[in-house]
Amino acid sequence: MFDLDKWTEIFDTIRKNKLRTFLTGLSISWGIFMFCFLLCAGNGLKNGVTSNFESRAVNMYDFWGRRTSKPYKGLPDNRSINLDENDLRLIKEQLPQTVNVSGMISTDLEISYKNNNTPCSFQGIDPEYMHINGVKILDAQGRFINDMDIKERRKVAVINQRAKDVLFQDSIAVGKQVVAGGLGYTVIGVFTEDSWGNDAKAYIPFSTAQLLYNKDKDIGDIYFTVDGLETKEENEAFEKELRKKLADLHVFDPEDKRSIGMWNMLQNYLQTQGVFNGISAFIWVIGIGTLIAGVISISNIMLITVRERTREFGIRKAIGAKPSSIMGSILMESVLMTSVFGYIGMFLGVAIGELANSILLNLPPEAEEVSHVFQNPTIEVNVAIGAMLILIVSGVLAGAYPAWKASRISPVIAMREE
Repeated sequence: MFDLDKWTEIFDTIRKNKLRTFLTGLSISWGIFMFCFLLCAGNGLKNGVTSNFESRAVNMYDFWGRRTSKPYKGLPDNRSINLDENDLRLIKEQLPQTVNVSGMISTDLEISYKNNNTPCSFQGIDPEYMHINGVKILDAQGRFINDMDIKERRKVAVINQRAKDVLFQDSIAVGKQVVAGGLGYTVIGVFTEDSWGNDAKAYIPFSTAQLLYNKDKDIGDIYFTVDGLETKEENEAFEKELRKKLADLHVFDPEDKRSIGMWNMLQNYLQTQGVFNGISAFIWVIGIGTLIAGVISISNIMLITVRERTREFGIRKAIGAKPSSIMGSILMESVLMTSVFGYIGMFLGVAIGELANSILLNLPPEAEEVSHVFQNPTIEVNVAIGAMLILIVSGVLAGAYPAWKASRISPVIAMREE
């Protein structure tokens, strides 16, 4: 039930101690502001770095053949390890964790259309490669390689935006024929992907590349994704098993890691997540520590308030005031201060994050690299509200001991207080 007299009493107490109230409130506001600010900064850094993984499947593996560095079973070192279709079958049939699998055969050719030409990297891949490397077909600009292209060894190509701009400028590329290495390819799509450099690139069916540019049937790289590897230990065990099977197939020492080059993106992703989990834990520790410091200041101020009002509380008890009434007054003042100043700090912290996000979204093109390091530095509303609720509960706890102490004041002893 709303008690106007009690609220009037609380505001009179606050007005009599404006500076003390302001400094105490400042510590509360600063605590939750720093908590929100640190969360925004941590989320911005995490979002920026993890966005670099978005273009490719985070559970991706890529491996390629190299040269042995150790003799093994009577075979000399420095032998060349060449991947072939047996490696593709091994990945697909002997490793149940694998999902999407694609070989890659690469060759550099000059691609031309009418009077326009440019050097271009031609890469023969399987349809699954689209899901492995995050290839995106631009809106209304065709399709990617499919199973029929592979089966029929079609001379079709999916070109990137750079190749399209050089060869076709503003005209439509899909359906037109380009020439590369004296052979004609029908453009079936235009794609984009995050990759180093800005060179022209074209994807063609793996079977076509194998027929035209790979008489020895060797495979440059094999890409695949895995499922069910959630921890660093599971990932390391899978990689060890993979190297063992490849070593048995090509007859080299399983401990000779130079024989097979491997890019384990899942391992990099798990390591990155581990780092940011540590950063998040650190931020929460610092943030909560700052909040606790603010709450302690509230508790100390409430104790001072009780000390100053000892005679008043004694008189009120002498004329019949209940201990619960005195406790309620102290608790309400504590909760009021933590709620009001806590909301101000939370609002400023969230506002700083939203302002920074707005600035990042409107960066000029030449400064877009910043987004790869720092992106969307905001916090979720439920986190901010949760922090606010924790602060209010902390305000109750901060005022609990001073309120209990005030309710235990003896009227006789209080009358002696000056």
